[in-house]
Amino acid sequence: MDNNQTLRHISGDGHATLCAASCGRQDKQLNTYDYLAGVPGNLQACDLVEVQFKNTRKAYFTNNNHLPLTKGDIVAVEASPGHDIGVVSLTGSLVKRQIEKLGYKTPPEYKRIYRKARPLDIDKWRESQGLEQDTMIQARQMAKDLGLEMKIGDVEYQADGQKAIFYYIADGRVDFRQLIRVLADAFHVRIEMRQIGARQEAGRIGGIGPCGRELCCATWMTRFNSVNTVAARFQDIAPNPQKLAGQCAKLKCCLNYEVDQYIEAARKQPSREIELETQDAVYHFFKADVLAGTVSYSTDRRLATNLCTISNERAFEIIRMNREGERPLRLERDADYKPKPSTDLLEGQSLTRFDNQRRKRGGKKQGKGKQRPPHNNRKN
Repeated sequence: MDNNQTLRHISGDGHATLCAASCGRQDKQLNTYDYLAGVPGNLQACDLVEVQFKNTRKAYFTNNNHLPLTKGDIVAVEASPGHDIGVVSLTGSLVKRQIEKLGYKTPPEYKRIYRKARPLDIDKWRESQGLEQDTMIQARQMAKDLGLEMKIGDVEYQADGQKAIFYYIADGRVDFRQLIRVLADAFHVRIEMRQIGARQEAGRIGGIGPCGRELCCATWMTRFNSVNTVAARFQDIAPNPQKLAGQCAKLKCCLNYEVDQYIEAARKQPSREIELETQDAVYHFFKADVLAGTVSYSTDRRLATNLCTISNERAFEIIRMNREGERPLRLERDADYKPKPSTDLLEGQSLTRFDNQRRKRGGKKQGKGKQRPPHNNRKN
């Protein structure tokens, strides 16, 4: 089926349609859904095309030749030097939106798309990709021999084999000028070094997170905000480094997803330092369920003694009553109060309930012995 055709859903009115070009097959990371594909005039709205290369690297090129490109097409693009091969990931007016998200202060100079890739171009591209694994292993050994404090995480060859990009991780600045000379002499290509962080490396490698889904950095995340333990503290997550750290050995990015909701909900809760007074006891803060909007109080500061759970509104009501000098009979409202079941195991039982059983057992034991002959008072 042509990519420009539409697939019609079977619905009640029969008018719902889905463009096949918007959800084309793409085995790359950071996949995008072009929901405007198939709209008349969408391709002519913007000459820029988003092209994705190995893993998470994307770039934007101009379609000066006005090629009929759709998502998933393999194209030959301009590179420095030579040319490179990539996969079209987005076309049309949505490309402008993607560029606006990058926040360029000045519009960059976009390179051109030459043509759709030919079979010879694809064969050369596959051949260059087959060299990347061996090149990475050799480059790591060379960096180790030179005593450089760096880790080469990935290697990407240009499609024509004229340039290779080495992605490395380092805690500080590294003088790799000698390494570049050694790499150029060994592989006879132009060398480009790019420093990435631990999160970028995890995104390039990919994997499955503890939630059972693909890593966010490998599927949709392009910007990495700083994550600290304050986010875990707001969400009442145990400060366990092994559970808080992701596959990149850094704090999980998902800790920032819901922290704003927890902060907003925490503002609606009473202070943990305030004590609630009733007519018979003083209650101290024990724990809180931020999302449920409830607070639990205990009569002991350290132990869960006479634990009582009330809503935030009820807690603020008791605080106001205490400030006015009033003390309620109990923390719960009268309508919500339910007497707690008794924990006395002997409640309703008689202390002498086992005495009759003992007497019966004692009588049975005496009956088991030999019977004495009847006493005869008569004289022989």
